Amino acid sequence: MDILLKLFKDMIQTTGLVHLTLGNIFLIFVGIFLIYLAIVKKYEPFLLLPIGFGSIVANIPATDLLQPGGLIHFFYLGVEKVIYPPLIFLGVGAMTDFGPMIANPSLMILGAFAHIGIFIALIGAKVLGFSIFEAGAIGIIGGADGPMAIYVTQKLAPHLMAQISVAAYSYMALMPLIQPPIMRLLTTKEERQIMMKQMRPVSKTEKIAFPIVITVLINLLLPPIAPLITMLMLGNLLKESGVVERLAKTASGEFMNVITILLGVSIGSTMKADTFLTIKTLEIIVLGLIAFMTGTAGGILGAKFLNKLSGGKINPLIGSAGIASVPIAARVSHSVAIKENPYNFLIMHAMGPNLAGVFGTAIAGGIMLVLLGVH
Repeated sequence: MDILLKLFKDMIQTTGLVHLTLGNIFLIFVGIFLIYLAIVKKYEPFLLLPIGFGSIVANIPATDLLQPGGLIHFFYLGVEKVIYPPLIFLGVGAMTDFGPMIANPSLMILGAFAHIGIFIALIGAKVLGFSIFEAGAIGIIGGADGPMAIYVTQKLAPHLMAQISVAAYSYMALMPLIQPPIMRLLTTKEERQIMMKQMRPVSKTEKIAFPIVITVLINLLLPPIAPLITMLMLGNLLKESGVVERLAKTASGEFMNVITILLGVSIGSTMKADTFLTIKTLEIIVLGLIAFMTGTAGGILGAKFLNKLSGGKINPLIGSAGIASVPIAARVSHSVAIKENPYNFLIMHAMGPNLAGVFGTAIAGGIMLVLLGVH
């Protein structure tokens, strides 16, 4: 009997049960909650489901999945070596029609208005005692661009990768919860019902020239972000050229799906209790939320200003799409508008500021890297 009891105790010692902490249990339930939001509430399931699953796996002790040589350890190398962000941008470029931005370039300024959150979060981080490098990485959360947040953080403050990547992607997925109350608070019912006129057609020549011109200009002016812009514009050129349809479909389809799975699980796996449950994490999550909220408000107020200048022709709801999460932010603008007026299809108008936000975040990140001497 004693031998059996000893064998049983020895067997228990080899499991993760004896190493399970309250922190592990808490973050396992956080992962389950994220999966619930993905499946039941359908809040950006392509992001939240793999992130939630990664959080669960990361907090099950003794699996060695995250240890050097473990499966998820190899997944995470794509984050650590900054491989995933450019590849994600390749897929995004292959899926994106920049026509709305080309057709109405004046709305690009909304991407600047909506990025006020970056600088508010940066200042807030400095006030809380973070270094200028850490503050820069935290501030970029406000751009609502997950790949850019990973890219800048790896350059400026890689030790904060877990907190910043989780905050950036989680808030991106939760935009349908975060943005609408702010949008309704800052606009009147009449403003939300404004129907914008149809945009001018954009020629094929313009669409083909666009990625080439942007690649040359931004890579010349901001070399630190060349990997991201290069892949974004390459993906878009594959799409718009019309001669490599198979490559464009691969980049925007199966390839993008694989990278999304690996990236999502890798981000979730950073939510390990022993390193994630800290005061710094709480501060970063709060700063990230403030950045998203003030960025949304800045975009709305900027659009209200343009609406006044245009004589009431611009729906202020498109201003919230000026943060870079494509196409999540544009969909939120559209969904709020259509609840006020079922015939008000705002999605394409919102895509202009939304796409401008991608460049706004890239430029903000590039300027930070240049000013801080990081390449």
